[in-house]
Amino acid sequence: MSDLLERLRARGWRLTAQRRVIAEVLAGEHVHYTADEVHALAVRRLPEISRASVYNTLGELVALGEVREVTTDGRAKRYDPNVGESHQHLVCSGCGAIRDVRLSGDPMAVLPEGERYGFTVSEVAVTYYGRCPDCAAAG
Repeated sequence: MSDLLERLRARGWRLTAQRRVIAEVLAGEHVHYTADEVHALAVRRLPEISRASVYNTLGELVALGEVREVTTDGRAKRYDPNVGESHQHLVCSGCGAIRDVRLSGDPMAVLPEGERYGFTVSEVAVTYYGRCPDCAAAG
């Protein structure tokens, strides 16, 4: 059972067959699927699942704070179930692959007080861009 399924059960969220399959698809590390990818993977497990069910469920999971929407470089939204641990993202500028990375220091400490312009900073999002090994090898 995935961490997401455990969290949803703990919340008492009604787990229909469709919702369960979507949560199972989102299980694992470095998961950042688009809604269409979630649908394609869910159909393999539950052929009758509709695209609308996937989109609606993803929207509900985001609203619950159980899944985070990740958007990079104007590409399609991706859905990250790793919301319990603070992390940043490493994105391939070739194929768009995304990996979770954990900074060794506090990202808030990197922004000097003089560069905050009076803002009360509540969240930091750092995204690293580069080329994955496959894209780098391809040229």
